[in-house]
Amino acid sequence: MNRTDRLVAMVMYFQGRRLVRAEELAQHFEVSVRTVYRDVAALSEAGVPVSGEAGVGYSLVKGYHLPPVMFTGDEAMALFVGAEMVKRFTDASLSRPMESAVLKLRAVLPREQQDDVDRLARALVVAGGGALREGLDQTVLLPIQQAVVSRRVLRLCYRAPGQSEPTRRDVEPLGIVFYGGAWYLIAWCRLRKDLRQFKLQRVETLTLLDERFPQRPEFSMTDYLDRWMAHETQVPVRVWFAASAVERAKRESYSGFVDSTPARGGVEARLMTFSLPWFARWLLSFGMDAEAIEPPELRGLVAKEAERVLRRYDQAPDRTLSGT
Repeated sequence: MNRTDRLVAMVMYFQGRRLVRAEELAQHFEVSVRTVYRDVAALSEAGVPVSGEAGVGYSLVKGYHLPPVMFTGDEAMALFVGAEMVKRFTDASLSRPMESAVLKLRAVLPREQQDDVDRLARALVVAGGGALREGLDQTVLLPIQQAVVSRRVLRLCYRAPGQSEPTRRDVEPLGIVFYGGAWYLIAWCRLRKDLRQFKLQRVETLTLLDERFPQRPEFSMTDYLDRWMAHETQVPVRVWFAASAVERAKRESYSGFVDSTPARGGVEARLMTFSLPWFARWLLSFGMDAEAIEPPELRGLVAKEAERVLRRYDQAPDRTLSGT
């Protein structure tokens, strides 16, 4: 962030708080306290009414406001993506206000940015449930959003499952999907000459090229996802969760709760899973705060996993690795 941008951002930071200490500003903007002193002096010289008291902090004179600040294209798209995640993974107490906020966001955007958000809305799908299972660098997701909106070719260095070496691919990005706790790029792969989905955590490097590709009117995001999901076999399970474990279960499960009913001081919930063995191990991590109800195979897998854990703790510790 250059100094001009930092000075504007600093005034906005003041506007959102009654009192701000220099140390807080230094930490937020990742500069030294001495730099903060110089920036505040520059704002005062420019006519921004910043008042300050030693040992207390800074504040703006009551009634002073910056004129409305427009969002950049990247900021607008980031807010839209965040809103879609909120609407999908929270209840009505947050999803309805967020939907209203997005409508206001669209209203204040310039026409060009409105068109960008509309194109992203048609290309973005948030489905399934579960928290993001692996960290994702925003330097990956942001250029992909830009490429989808502007129809620009992406060059990926991508390591597919089972491959020891990554491959370089030029792709035409058509959509972005959040599913099963991970982000995927849907694109026409020029190497494979077919549609492919690329898990973003497997993208090692990414370059946004200047080349623009023509529209593919034959591509339908809905039809593609229907075909993709048809190949994904999920198994329904029913589980009891203690009240104290419900929020964690909703946050970590891939599909979220399909339905739930109060039971035994907690809830009985129906979920979907791709793997009963994985689900059994995950369920065991809740200890006594969860119980597999059906199918019987799931109960058996949880019991076997618990027996394995018990056998490990019934044995004397293996100290050979520590050298004692």
